[in-house]
Amino acid sequence: QVQLVESGGGSVQPGGSLRLSCAASGNIHRIYIMGWYRQAPGKQRELVAAISNGGVTNYADSVKGRFTISRDSAKNTVYLQMNSLKPEDAAVYYCNAQEWGAPDSWGQGTMVTVSS
Repeated sequence: QVQLVESGGGSVQPGGSLRLSCAASGNIHRIYIMGWYRQAPGKQRELVAAISNGGVTNYADSVKGRFTISRDSAKNTVYLQMNSLKPEDAAVYYCNAQEWGAPDSWGQGTMVTVSS
């Protein structure tokens, strides 16, 4: 089992920035991709960004050029730097870990609010 703990959410004005962190613990050797998903009220959960063990990244079209996912393997932590935030980015953001031979693990979620 992998445990994921997110931090860094909050409230910002449009155009502002936030950095989310996700610390992994437990059977981290099983992880091959980590990512961030988000879910806004009344909408389905969607992929925001993901990064593989090899450093390959993938982004939703809506965040390309504004968000950056990165990882610090020494700290078992994945980050999501969010710049130029828009009201439509407001959601609960969830950290996800895809693991070999086990179901995905999810964090508890962290709220991001973007409003003036």
